[in-house]
Amino acid sequence: MMENIGPMPVQSETVLDPGDQPLTPDEEISGIEQLLVDEPDDFQARCRLGELYFSKGRLDDALAEVKKAIEMAESLRAEMNRSLAMYYANLGTIYATKNMADEAEAEFRHALDIFPHDVLALFNLGRLYADKKKYMEAKGYYERLVEITPDDPIAWYNLAGVYIELDNPQVSDYNTIDMGIQCYLRTLELDPKHLESSFKLMEIALSHKKTDLAVRVMESAVEHSPDEPLAYYNLISVYDKCKMFDQAEEARKRLKERFAKKPKDGPKS
Repeated sequence: MMENIGPMPVQSETVLDPGDQPLTPDEEISGIEQLLVDEPDDFQARCRLGELYFSKGRLDDALAEVKKAIEMAESLRAEMNRSLAMYYANLGTIYATKNMADEAEAEFRHALDIFPHDVLALFNLGRLYADKKKYMEAKGYYERLVEITPDDPIAWYNLAGVYIELDNPQVSDYNTIDMGIQCYLRTLELDPKHLESSFKLMEIALSHKKTDLAVRVMESAVEHSPDEPLAYYNLISVYDKCKMFDQAEEARKRLKERFAKKPKDGPKS
């Protein structure tokens, strides 16, 4: 006996929502153009727009968009390299703090391979080689550093020290004393209160019979650091060595007057 089979169900047609229809190239171009008015830095949108222009034969527009996309990509890559180099330099700093000099050097070099202008890596490699008494190598890094940070007194101070070391005949055949002096002067120009530069420049000036320079440097040191007794002591010493005895005596009086102990208050009645 056959089973009673009911009527076959009628299959209904699927009705597509107009919103589900894919955009035509012209519609997509129009939409992306509007998007870029509000968000001109949308890299993906700009790349897609270049593709669409090309597909429509709008070669000049495609060329312009691709160039903009490349410019954005290069900027993003440069920023990424700068950030990545910073992390490698930080890693090198950690190694240096742990007295792992070889590992630190490798990371600082890696940072500069990625981004040659990384200030932290340049500074630390200069200091690392100076500590190893490899002054020629240190010189190169510090010279690059002052090119990048010309207004940093510490960079000029460290470069000055390397130039002074290189002037030593036992270290090199270079005559770099004048370059060292100029670097110390630049340090003091940027930071007149940098007493270490004042004292070292004073010693160099005296040893090379540049007495006028020694006097000028120490007078400036006292002027800019009037509350530092060492500035007065060194100024007095310079005056004595230059046989400027009246000036030395006057400086002693200024020193006593400025740092004389105030009398203690008597007991209140």
